[in-house]
Amino acid sequence: MPARIPSWAWVGGLTAGAVAAVVVLAVQADRGPHPTAPVAHPRSAPSVSARPSATPKPPAPPAVPADSGTGRRIVYALAQKRVWLVDESDKPTRTFPVWPGTVSPDPDSYAISQRVPATTGSDGVQIEHIMYFAGKSGVFIAFSNAVDGSSPPPAASDTRTGGIRMGKDDGTALWTFGAKGTRVVVVE
Repeated sequence: MPARIPSWAWVGGLTAGAVAAVVVLAVQADRGPHPTAPVAHPRSAPSVSARPSATPKPPAPPAVPADSGTGRRIVYALAQKRVWLVDESDKPTRTFPVWPGTVSPDPDSYAISQRVPATTGSDGVQIEHIMYFAGKSGVFIAFSNAVDGSSPPPAASDTRTGGIRMGKDDGTALWTFGAKGTRVVVVE
């Protein structure tokens, strides 16, 4: 009959085996790559009562130009290359950047005179949500967006275009907002 091993010997053997495994893993870890980021030490860790910092808010959109009148309107700022949709309570409901053509309307108040669901732009791009509101030197000026959502390449300086392009979602919002007769205020 084999000799019986006392239970304390098993515990000692298991402990020795565990210690040996930890030592082997520690040696392997010491040979591997080392992080370059600073390590937080317990004394520099934030206290339990510390609160995480608030997520920074995105910057507020630019305010509607003060010289754009009042009431429900579309405001187009030439220098900012930006449009605002302003509701009847004089609050902006949306603002977005635009890509103007080479011919810009003069600062003034206009109205949407014609709406065309889709066509081909003078640059050969399929456009939609075309809303005409002005003309200058024989060039019609209108808001629109490319069907594929792209922005137009810069026009050659000798090409006269009156299209004011915007992103696809912005074009859809403008189309919904601007019925025929909707006021368009152009400011510097």
